[in-house]
Amino acid sequence: MKEVGLYIHIPFCKRKCHYCDFYSICDVDSELIDSYFKTLQQEIEEVGMSSENLIVKTVYIGGGTPSIIDDKYITNIMKTIYSSFKLIDSPEITIEVNPGTVTENKLKSYKDSGINRLSIGMQSANDTLLKEIGRIHSWADFVECYKFAREVGFNNINVDCMIGLPMQTKDDVKNTIKEISILNPEHISVYSLIIEEGTRMEAMVNENKELLPDEDKERAMYWETKRYLESNGYKQYEISNFSKPGYESKHNLDCWHQKEYIGFGPGAHSYTDGIRYSNVSNVKEYIKCYEENRQEDSIIIHEKQDKTAMAKEFIMLSLRTLEGCNKDEFYKKFKYDLEKGFKSEIEKLEKLDLIENTKTHIKLTDKGLDLANIVWEEFV
Repeated sequence: MKEVGLYIHIPFCKRKCHYCDFYSICDVDSELIDSYFKTLQQEIEEVGMSSENLIVKTVYIGGGTPSIIDDKYITNIMKTIYSSFKLIDSPEITIEVNPGTVTENKLKSYKDSGINRLSIGMQSANDTLLKEIGRIHSWADFVECYKFAREVGFNNINVDCMIGLPMQTKDDVKNTIKEISILNPEHISVYSLIIEEGTRMEAMVNENKELLPDEDKERAMYWETKRYLESNGYKQYEISNFSKPGYESKHNLDCWHQKEYIGFGPGAHSYTDGIRYSNVSNVKEYIKCYEENRQEDSIIIHEKQDKTAMAKEFIMLSLRTLEGCNKDEFYKKFKYDLEKGFKSEIEKLEKLDLIENTKTHIKLTDKGLDLANIVWEEFV
């Protein structure tokens, strides 16, 4: 049987963060939420019926803000997943939660439903910065959320934080990482702010070009974070991710190793049989397609890969990891030698000191970590 991951998109938010470009909607009435979850359940059941050769390794429930809705919707979706798919023993099942949207009882309900990993959107320990980027919570709200999670028995918790935020300083970042480390989560994700087209953050930066730290300051924040976390028991295994040993995100690692996954809900992306596709990014249109039995109209095909495109993507994705691209794994998958197939690209990047070419892997150097986009461009 072929192992896959499942991604479940919950597109509801209390308020959209200024930097976010994921598909989500706010101020939604209960009737639309009911209709949405009825459709989501139908999609999961229909795909499950046609996927007898698949076994689910990981499940990731993201958003939006999955924790903003009544926990009954999440527990029902978990029941649908278990009844529609075969799952491996002890699958990794993650849900994203935001501070200020969960109670101890809600977290207990998640755990009882089979969810065994939390990803808490914290972003910063500085309340002023949280307001600046449109977050709905405070640092105190995060600490309460984390406390509840431990009390109900979650022993695999990720905490998200961001660097390069408006008016953020190196000391802000250092304090945030220190405060998180004291709480001792199993996993910490550190994302650099990216200005996405059409977001409120883009408009803010266009109005004030001095709002963000410059590139040198942002890189200094990154390396300070990396050094601090590594000196406090965390291993960096991907450009933006650090974990205690054995707590790497299986779902994300599978994506970086070009494993297949199926997305459910509006805007959710999938990758199967070399095809990248997504559902339409509109809740009402998504529901309408299922109500009118034209499910095929909800699917948007983005790419049908040939062998060369798949090989380039395999290299690019694996170079996100600190381990890099495994030459033997490449050969097993594509039946030709990595160094011969991409000789000019590898030699060019070696001369620029952006990658290291070892006997078993090609991987990013420290300079390559800062200039990873230049490396990936060679394999687009």
